[in-house]
Amino acid sequence: MPILPPDQPLAARPRRVLVAGTSGSGKTTLAARVSVVLGVPHVEIDALFHGPGWTPLETFPAEVERFSSGPAWVTEWQYDAVRDLLAARADLLVWLDLPRRTVMRQVTSRTVRRRLRRERLWNGNLEQPLWTVLTDRDHIVRWAWSTHHQSAVRVPRLLQDRPDLPVVRLRTRDEARRWVGGPLREAARGGRDLPSEPPPQPGP
Repeated sequence: MPILPPDQPLAARPRRVLVAGTSGSGKTTLAARVSVVLGVPHVEIDALFHGPGWTPLETFPAEVERFSSGPAWVTEWQYDAVRDLLAARADLLVWLDLPRRTVMRQVTSRTVRRRLRRERLWNGNLEQPLWTVLTDRDHIVRWAWSTHHQSAVRVPRLLQDRPDLPVVRLRTRDEARRWVGGPLREAARGGRDLPSEPPPQPGP
């Protein structure tokens, strides 16, 4: 199946949706909007992954297995340990493919705001001190820069394994807004549901 442009109607109402994109692209914001339009739960995958002190939670794989076996959800497509599982069970992937300059502006402003306001994130975590961008190569701002290209590799590879999976590519925030208010909303209002058989299991 070819990658769909933002103005193309969806063939059916999706129920298990992944949102792909680099860190800082706005995946969580878009996933929340998709959740509201479709009336299905948004599972913020970062909240399942990060324990206190930014320590990965041992329960993460089991929690992802649990929610993704359900009939309806929206989540972000990330974390290598569960990426294949989620891709096997999704019935739509939304690729938020924003330019690097847009992503960097967003992730930088978000990081500064969170740190200055000392916003509590998952399990009480705080963003690192701003100066750590100079010393930590895995700092979220540096990570967003260095991994920006990866979705452009992962999505075509996914389509080789799941040629049946619809993929919508959104290149700007305005395209994302118009897609949510257009094709997605129309599918939610009048589209037929995709078949309700149990989600496929990932291959060995």
